[in-house]
Amino acid sequence: MNYPNSPTTRTALKKASCSNNMERLQKVLAKAGIASRRKAEVLIQEGHVQVDGVTITEMGFQVKKGSVVTFDGKRLAGENKVYYVLNKPKKVLSTVNDDRGRPTVVDLIDSPERIFPVGRLDYDSTGVLILTNDGEFANELTHPRFHLKKVYEVRVKGIMSTQQIKQLEQGILLDDVMTLPTKVVVTHKDFEKELTEFKITLVEGKNRQIRRMAEALGLTCVRLHRAKFGIVDLKELPVGQYRRLKPMEVKQLRQLANEGTVSD
Repeated sequence: MNYPNSPTTRTALKKASCSNNMERLQKVLAKAGIASRRKAEVLIQEGHVQVDGVTITEMGFQVKKGSVVTFDGKRLAGENKVYYVLNKPKKVLSTVNDDRGRPTVVDLIDSPERIFPVGRLDYDSTGVLILTNDGEFANELTHPRFHLKKVYEVRVKGIMSTQQIKQLEQGILLDDVMTLPTKVVVTHKDFEKELTEFKITLVEGKNRQIRRMAEALGLTCVRLHRAKFGIVDLKELPVGQYRRLKPMEVKQLRQLANEGTVSD
C-alpha cells in the first residue's frame, strides 16, 4: 500500500506531472494544423521541425510545455480548426501543392487557414473529399485501425460474373495482403458496350485499392466516384464546389472512427 507522502507515491506523482507537461512532437504538429500525425513524422525525419532552436529528426521526441516549436523557421501558432467537404473533379490532385503546377484540391477552397486533404482520391477519381487543418481529426479518419465506411460508385469494362462479385466481397490479394471484406451491389450491366456498374463499400483505404482489385480480376476501372465518406455525402453539391462540415457531422465522424463502427 502506498501512503500519500511515501517516496513511491511522490515519484509516481512527479512522473504523472512530467507526463502531463510533455507531448509527442508529431502530435504538436498535428494540433497546429501542419499535417496529420503520419505526415508530421515524415516532415520531422526530413528536418523541417525545430524545438527551442534545435532541429529534431527523432521519432517520438517529447516536447516540454513552454518549448518553442518552429516549422521551416516559422513558429507554430494556434489556428481555428476548419472542416470542409469537396466534390472533387477529375484531373485535380489530392495534395497541397504540385511541383509541376497542376491544380490541387486546396486550390479549389477559399480558406485563410492552411488546410490539407484527409486521405486522397486518384487524379481521375471524383467525389467526396474532406479537407481540414486538424491533424488529430485527419488521423482518426485515416488510421488503419479505424474502420470508417466509404461508398464508391464504379464502372468497369467487362461484364462481371457472380464469382468475381464474390471475390470482391470476400477480399482480393494485393501485395501479399488480403483486402478486408466489402459489400458489392451491381446497379447496371450494359451487355452491348460490355460495361458493369456497381457500388462497393470499403472500410479501408489502400493506395488505388478499387482499381487494383478490379485489375486483379481482369477488369479495367473506367469511372470511380466516392459517393459517401462515413455519414458525409455530396447531396446537391456540384462538381468542384465545397461546403463546411457541420459541427454535428465532425462529431459523428469522430464517434464512428473511434468506436470502430460503420454507419448505415
